[in-house]
Amino acid sequence: MPTVSVKRDLLFHALGRTYTDEEFDELCFEFGLELDEITSEKDIISREQGDTKAEGASDVILYKIDVPANRYDLLCLEGLVRGLQVFKQKMEAPRYRRVSPASSEPQRLVITEETTAVRPHAVAAVLRNITFTQERYDSFIELQEKLHQNVCRKRTLVAIGTHDLDTISGPFTYTAKPPGDIRFKPLNQAKEYTAQELMSLYKTDSHLRHYLHIIEDEAVYPVIYDSNGIVLSMPPIINGDHSKISLNTKNVFIECTATDLTKAKIVLDMMVTMFCEYCEEPFTKETLSADFINRKVGISESTEHIAQLLTKMCLRSEVMSDGEQIEVEIPPTRSDVIHACDIMEDAAMAYGFNNIPRTTPRTYTIANQLPLNKLSELLRQDLAAAGFTEALTFALCSQEDIADKLLKNISETRACRISNPKTAEFQVARTTLLSGLLKTVAANRKMPLPLRLFEISDVVLKDESKDVGARNNRRLCAVYYNKSPGFEVIHGLMDRVMQLLEIKPGQGNGYHIQAADDSTFFPGRCAEIFACGKSIGRLGVLHPDVINRFELTMPCSALDIDIEHFL
Repeated sequence: MPTVSVKRDLLFHALGRTYTDEEFDELCFEFGLELDEITSEKDIISREQGDTKAEGASDVILYKIDVPANRYDLLCLEGLVRGLQVFKQKMEAPRYRRVSPASSEPQRLVITEETTAVRPHAVAAVLRNITFTQERYDSFIELQEKLHQNVCRKRTLVAIGTHDLDTISGPFTYTAKPPGDIRFKPLNQAKEYTAQELMSLYKTDSHLRHYLHIIEDEAVYPVIYDSNGIVLSMPPIINGDHSKISLNTKNVFIECTATDLTKAKIVLDMMVTMFCEYCEEPFTKETLSADFINRKVGISESTEHIAQLLTKMCLRSEVMSDGEQIEVEIPPTRSDVIHACDIMEDAAMAYGFNNIPRTTPRTYTIANQLPLNKLSELLRQDLAAAGFTEALTFALCSQEDIADKLLKNISETRACRISNPKTAEFQVARTTLLSGLLKTVAANRKMPLPLRLFEISDVVLKDESKDVGARNNRRLCAVYYNKSPGFEVIHGLMDRVMQLLEIKPGQGNGYHIQAADDSTFFPGRCAEIFACGKSIGRLGVLHPDVINRFELTMPCSALDIDIEHFL
């Protein structure tokens, strides 16, 4: 959940009254928020960097408030105060509307075809006749950063640029050019740079270097010009110094460039509605019945009262002519409302979760553990009693872990690949537990021998017969690592598992093993396991090349079986 830091005294001044810490904590709970911490800038610096660094820092009390991840309208002081004031019925839910400038034509932002190759969408708006104080200015900048870190996904989806409109002139052009053709003076710099030079300059910048990867490998970079050719910004990296805003700025031009148009509109709405009474997007309306809310929440309230509850949550609501339906206006600040259930949740919040009467469910049910999980837990206990230590490894791994290191071809593994992996270590969902256990052994090579490890967890396999194209499969895997292979140890563990599952040795309804070839195992030291006539897994001594690729130096034997077969 995002955390918003606000100055306590400034917050209370905006709310029009003073609260004790306990009273404000209770108010936050009623509104669906959480007062996470009461601190100060000095305390934070002292805790993180020491008392010496904290000397001279502010002692002003800060409230750190946890905000739901989908409530972008509460990420700044202005939105937080507005929401609480409407909730406490001290002000009406605002209505937003778009207005045209009285003395001139609306500004235009022209998007060229070149942007489709790098960052194809852009939206813009103007805040006119705004008066900044230091606190408002700081909140304005902080809101941009909060949005960048949340809905904008660190500028990969959306990047926000704000400019002093009185220093530039429209219409504005959003285009894309080769890095060598873009030259301007960036924010807070003393001279002009080309885009290529800027990318080199910011590689050592503690803040901006995290965003360079978004466009640095592209053939063209996005850029916004005004009608005189002045560069406003090179999104998503940096704004131009010429149009930077200050406390004296009266008219703010806001542009949002994006790879996701819906997110761009949400972000622009938040920037405009938090600092102005007008918005570019019209209202949408949702109609639902009072009976729906009463049934889902578990209350019995009149249609009129439910409409009042929703209005408290900044959702202006009116009872329709039939007396049963409620028409709810969804303002642009509430991008989180996408279904009637979201409105029902707000009604429950306004009613007060603590005020909902406790009732006995009409349907009596007795909870039971899933058979697969119950079997897994029972096996875990007995494997531990057999002297093996349980491991819990990552469900994601690299392609190399499940293919090359196990001497297999990746196409044979039926692996589900991650479309945008953050690191090479998490490229695919694991198709076997063996690689995770071998990596665990490698990390514990200095421990006394022998090492006996096991894991009972899910693997993920492609399966076209499933609606999602893949399925989970619960497996049991164990390894024995020592100076000798210990095939008899792993074989004995398999016998113990079968004994616990009450499956007797033999053909037909029993279990047996037979010689098999598997590239992961040493030739002639691998067996396929059959139970009740079906193949359920393999055991054997691992191939020396597998041992080496996991940076191990001792022989190792392994057991890998499918336990879903025994349900």
